[in-house]
Amino acid sequence: MLENVHELKHPIITHKLTQMRRKETSTKDFRALAEEIAMLMTYEVGKNFPTRQIEIETPIAKTTKAVIDEENFVVVPILRAGLAMSGGVLKILTAARVGHIGLYRNEQTHEPIEYYSKMPPNLSEKFLLVVDPMLATGGSCADALQMLKDRGAKNIILMCIVSAPQGLKKVSQSHPDVPIYTAAIDEGLNENAYIVPGLGDAGDRIFGTL
Repeated sequence: MLENVHELKHPIITHKLTQMRRKETSTKDFRALAEEIAMLMTYEVGKNFPTRQIEIETPIAKTTKAVIDEENFVVVPILRAGLAMSGGVLKILTAARVGHIGLYRNEQTHEPIEYYSKMPPNLSEKFLLVVDPMLATGGSCADALQMLKDRGAKNIILMCIVSAPQGLKKVSQSHPDVPIYTAAIDEGLNENAYIVPGLGDAGDRIFGTL
């Protein structure tokens, strides 16, 4: 496995992902499962979050304990499918900011075109959690990460539910400084660049646009 790739082999995450994969899973349940998995992944990824000590007072005594500076975190869903994961992350980091980034690839030039971006200020001082359910070829995700870096982002984690080896390799080579957390690494891509066995088109299944 690539050095910056982490597969979260938690039985509860795996169980919920199996339910997501089923073709008969409804839009409502698919959306809920995506949010639940994102929440569970955030809990696992959070083992590496920085903390600081503050003084508090319990009903019994004053003490010094650790906290996470949630306000310094920015959840960045890659539109549109990433929106289904952002709610799950925010259930853990309730005070985090939210940014959005949307892009597509020009069919003639193959260059990434950004069609939407809205970010909190001072990205260089923030801790970004970029979320996208599927990491297939990795091209768009690598482009999105570069756009964030161009805006000053320095501390970025990428969270995906299902990944293909090709996408992991692409993003890792383009951004070796970005840790990648995924709930599953699947076999690969088919001739249409869909992840196999995957879970289909995540955006369509999340928003009911099949």
